Order: sequence, then structure tokens, then C-alpha cells
Amino acid sequence: MMEEIPDFPDQPNDCNLRYELRVNGRLAPETADWFEDMTLTVDESTSPPQTIIQGVMRDQATLYGLISRIRDLGLQLLSVNLIE
Repeated sequence: MMEEIPDFPDQPNDCNLRYELRVNGRLAPETADWFEDMTLTVDESTSPPQTIIQGVMRDQATLYGLISRIRDLGLQLLSVNLIE
């Protein structure tokens, strides 16, 4: 007898969704160059300041690639948020 697999709740199509990622601190100009297709801003209201990386991801693989780049650069990833 096969076990019935429950339906997953409706999930948004992962094509061209806008994400916001936050990393600890300010990025040096040479580090910021790695995020050329993204919008970078610094949130000075936090202590220490946080860099906000925003942009459209064409799919989950692109998002995971960006997260891997953050890891490879030795940055501390604080959050990943889907922007509605």
C-alpha cells in the first residue's frame, strides 16, 4: 500500500521574484563589485550597519548562487526575505 503524499500549499512561481538579503557591515568597493546586478544600500539605523542587497532572481538556483557568493566572500548573512 502506497503512502499518500499531502498536497503542498500554493507557492509562488519562483520565476523573477524580488529578494532582499542582509549582511553584517558595509561592503568594500571591490566586494560590492561582485553584486553588479543588485541594488546595494547600507542601513545605518542598525548597530553595526548592515548592507542590504536587493534584486530580482530568475529562479531558486540564482538565489542559492548569490547566497554561496556571500559565503565565499566571508560575509555574515543575516536574513533572506522575499519582497512582495
